[in-house]
Amino acid sequence: MDTDLRYVTVNPALERINGLSVEDHVGRPVSEILPHVETRAIESAQWRVLETGVPLLDQHVVGRTWADRDQDSAWSVSLYRLEDPIGRVQGVAASIADVTERHRVETEAARARRRLALIADASALVGTVLNVDQTARELAEVAVPELADIAAVDVLDTVLACYRTAGLRSGPELFRALALAAAYPTEATRAGDQEGDLATYAADRLVTQCVHTGRPVLIRHVDERDLTRIARDPEAATLLARAGVHSYLAVPLSARGVVLGVLELKRARNPLPFDQDDAVLAVELANRAAVSIDNARWYQSVRNTAVTLQRSLLPEHPSHLPGLEIASRYQPAQATTEVGGDWFDIIPLTGDKTALVVGDVMGSGIDAAATMGRLRTATCTLAELDFDPAQVLQHLDRITSGLEHYIATCLYAVYDPHHGECHIANAGHMPPVLVRPGRPPELLDLSPGAPLGVGGVTFHSRTVDLGPGDDLVLYTDGLVETRRHPIDERLDTLLGLLDGSDCRPVGETCELLLHTLRDPGDHDDVALLITRILPAQS
Repeated sequence: MDTDLRYVTVNPALERINGLSVEDHVGRPVSEILPHVETRAIESAQWRVLETGVPLLDQHVVGRTWADRDQDSAWSVSLYRLEDPIGRVQGVAASIADVTERHRVETEAARARRRLALIADASALVGTVLNVDQTARELAEVAVPELADIAAVDVLDTVLACYRTAGLRSGPELFRALALAAAYPTEATRAGDQEGDLATYAADRLVTQCVHTGRPVLIRHVDERDLTRIARDPEAATLLARAGVHSYLAVPLSARGVVLGVLELKRARNPLPFDQDDAVLAVELANRAAVSIDNARWYQSVRNTAVTLQRSLLPEHPSHLPGLEIASRYQPAQATTEVGGDWFDIIPLTGDKTALVVGDVMGSGIDAAATMGRLRTATCTLAELDFDPAQVLQHLDRITSGLEHYIATCLYAVYDPHHGECHIANAGHMPPVLVRPGRPPELLDLSPGAPLGVGGVTFHSRTVDLGPGDDLVLYTDGLVETRRHPIDERLDTLLGLLDGSDCRPVGETCELLLHTLRDPGDHDDVALLITRILPAQS
């Protein structure tokens, strides 16, 4: 190169590398010879060597030349300043060594490391909870930007309803969009189905073909016709084209022999088309996520059944309870644990009395809910016999002993408005809270007893005087027990929240307790019953 950094001469090897003759080189700078190579760094280095005389050794350059315009090559470039015998600067000499093979090996090794890291991330980040929507979002977020610029997770609506079966199908399919993620703001996200949307795709659409065949669909170079088979409508196809989507990959979400849905991947800003290695990686990610999605959908189905059963077994408030105002709440577990067997009951008795019951069957799921229903039925029957609370628990203990080793805690109280008295007995349950106007809330000191089902235990009743404005708060342990705090600390928090609650409607107090004491990830359900004593009617 001369002092203007234009070619003076090249050897035959460089002619072959650049795909141009000596004559094509002479008089032109490197930027004109190599338009598909980032040459600004090269020219900057040439000027620096020309000015300082300090050589530049082994500068790596990657790009495409006229000799091979379809794939990248790599070179090691060294630059030296040329001087005549008396020290006058004549220009710059460049020596170029083709290191493409070494570069490809290093690139593949780095790519393999990134893929392993992506699989490791997926193992740690996808399927963190038994929730279909969250698992889908986690999968989409892991896929971008390392594997794709835009990722979407769509599940067959029949799968979410838990009646999809294995086997080949034909015809259109109804998909529910669960997740959509992009590596950067792009119009392509507006072309995709938004989370929660339902969309029917015909049999000729690529996403439908993917779930019908159970095999990946790879379109290395997307054309206009392909976009019409990817997008939901012509407007969406236009958005994808404007966003620069040029490569497409769809892989099935398969678990236990059933195709649940599809992971769709698109590239726009990333210039490389998807290849078979990308398809293998996408299938690996999809298979891992599909197992979590499958577990979550069956768990959610069982949980919904248990919640429905449990709610159907809980009572409606009686229309008239002499001398009482009552509010109650039931809240199922929000974490991965199944719904439990918590219950409450309000039972009108003869003589204007009212029985108040809160209990908790140990265990979870449909069995616990069914056992709770049996105990509630037995409690209502025993209450009609006007037994003392301790006697009721005695009978319940014998009944529970025969229920396949189930045990339960229970607090049973009877309020008599004519005498202003409440008779209470406890079977291993959390102590109730008494709130009197103008006085600090207190935990009632009851004989704790043993849980129902232990057998051979004597229960004791205690009588508590109640007056107008007094609140009696009954609850199950899910309200106060956590895995992070001592139970005494949580009970103190409960008492603090109830301080002054006599000035609030009992329904508001229920909401306050649930909102303050419950976390989204709590592993137990809660039954809460608050009773306020009303002034005597004249």
